[in-house]
Amino acid sequence: MMNAALQTNFARLQIMKRKVLAALRKGENYELKTELNSEYKERRKEAVRRVIANMTVGKDVSGLFTDVLKNMHTDDLEIKKLIYLYLINYAKTQPDLVILAVNTFVKDAEDTNPLIRALAIRTMGCLHVQEVLDHLSDPLRKCLKDPSPYVRKTAVMCVAKVYDLSPTTAEENGFVEDVRRALSDSNPMVISNAVTVLTEINEMAPGQNVWRLDAKSVPTLLAAVNECVEWGQIAILEALADYTPKTEKEAESICERLLPRLQHANGSVVLTTVRLLLNYEKYVHRADLLSQFTKKMVPPLITLLSSEPEIQYVALRNINIILQRHPKLLSKEIRVFFCKYNDPIYVKYEKLDVLVRICSERNTEPLLNELKEYAREVDVDFVRRAIQAIGRLAIRYESSADKAVKVLVELLQLKVNSVVQDVVVVLRDVFRRYPRNFADVVPTLCEHIDYVNEPDAKAALIWILGEYSEHISNISNLLGTCIESFLEEEDEGVQLALVNSAVKFFLKRPQQGQALVLKALQTATEKCANPDVRDRAYIYWRLLSADPNAARTVALVEMPPVELESANLSAPLLEELVAELGSVASVLQKPSRLFVYKKADKAGVPRDSEMAYTGLDDAEGGAASAGDNGTTGGIDTSNEGEPELLISF
Repeated sequence: MMNAALQTNFARLQIMKRKVLAALRKGENYELKTELNSEYKERRKEAVRRVIANMTVGKDVSGLFTDVLKNMHTDDLEIKKLIYLYLINYAKTQPDLVILAVNTFVKDAEDTNPLIRALAIRTMGCLHVQEVLDHLSDPLRKCLKDPSPYVRKTAVMCVAKVYDLSPTTAEENGFVEDVRRALSDSNPMVISNAVTVLTEINEMAPGQNVWRLDAKSVPTLLAAVNECVEWGQIAILEALADYTPKTEKEAESICERLLPRLQHANGSVVLTTVRLLLNYEKYVHRADLLSQFTKKMVPPLITLLSSEPEIQYVALRNINIILQRHPKLLSKEIRVFFCKYNDPIYVKYEKLDVLVRICSERNTEPLLNELKEYAREVDVDFVRRAIQAIGRLAIRYESSADKAVKVLVELLQLKVNSVVQDVVVVLRDVFRRYPRNFADVVPTLCEHIDYVNEPDAKAALIWILGEYSEHISNISNLLGTCIESFLEEEDEGVQLALVNSAVKFFLKRPQQGQALVLKALQTATEKCANPDVRDRAYIYWRLLSADPNAARTVALVEMPPVELESANLSAPLLEELVAELGSVASVLQKPSRLFVYKKADKAGVPRDSEMAYTGLDDAEGGAASAGDNGTTGGIDTSNEGEPELLISF
């Protein structure tokens, strides 16, 4: 009895096993294949949806190509769209089977519904298969002259795809000429698409000058730009921005007619219009008009700062470039650029750069008060940039130096470790810019010596100790403590600063400094492993032994005051970026020829990450070196861009 029960259970398990294996062999594709061939329309429709869903998440459903193809003959627009999407995705892997769908495409291109006609011609262009190209010519020719503007604008875009696949076919069939004629179309969207296609064809065939905007087409484009959607407006504005007016009157007319585009809600339209106005400045010579155009730019640029953070960032990067062309453009709008508590950090960084750039001597006080608040934030990098900005203002405007130094001293008294480091480095540069003006601040600075532990800050503080040793009552103790830890210092700059300051102290106070300088020089020459530090110590020792007066002229020489170097882009680079305002190039602040494959190849730029600007200067660096030790100044005025990228669109 038990054996019979076991045999029955075993048989059942075998049956279940066979069913599971059969299901596994068939899989989901087998199930979909069955559904696609179902006699019920709703089941076929649901199967097509599932096929597209699987394709979207990356599953391979190319084995269902012929089954999907059978469902093309339908009046259901949704199914037709989904199947066309499937065909576009697998056309390159199944070019022979795509030919089976050509008849349906041709038939759909003559459908009474303009949506289906446009869908068919768009899909045929997107297939990008040479075998389909031969069958595309007649439907495309008809659609380019279709009574429906929606079909015409779609057919115009298809010409660019045909030209990309076979320029000869596009030329021989007169498609390019048809697109040129479309510039005179009655529908503004057809015109904007024609401009886009002709611009792309020019990029595909450099040197052939397939299309060049002429004076006859300009009025048509100016009339169409007001009625297009934003992307159509951008295409027309970019074409007009690259156009060279024949006369000054024409340039003035174009600018005046496009000024309303500055009020558009789309930021890209606004920036492209600003780009056009900046490009046309060289053609307009009337000062009153130029002033009017400049004033009109301000409100829309300010409005962009009320958008989402990402748009704010793009706007600020573009504003940074615009301000290098027109430095006083936004000088009255400084409060608009004050950072908000909820601004992302990348927006705050850009706002800081713009604030320093547009600040003038008359509005430094409110900006210094604002920067003082920023220096109390919790983000260390942002605090550092705020403190450096205070230093830049102090160096740029002598009338504001007193106020800036007071702010720095207030920050110093917060006794926040990271703040103290940055303040010391910046004060070093301010002292170099205004020698002897702020000697009374030095004792306060020395009270915070215990908080100074970063190499740059240590080197800066030790330089100040040597430079102002006569104003510090306990200088022997301070320098002595630093020299005691000479060998513990790993940074070469700190060791060099100690040697320099010890020599300066000795030359200013020989009686008090003799023991200190002897200890510093002995430690540096006998125990220090760094050859540069040893050599510096030997040179000073020999100078002091042979001729103290010569040592005085070397060590106590009056150093030139530190100056802020220009943070502007070089003139050629600035002109390139102004011509690409509102694009990725203006955000990266690098010409597109350096990171777009086609333009990079045309310009002879290698496709690697080591490429550099050829014939273009980077924005100049920060403040001058800080004293004798040769370390970099604490005020960062650099405007280095991101690493070079190569992007293929």
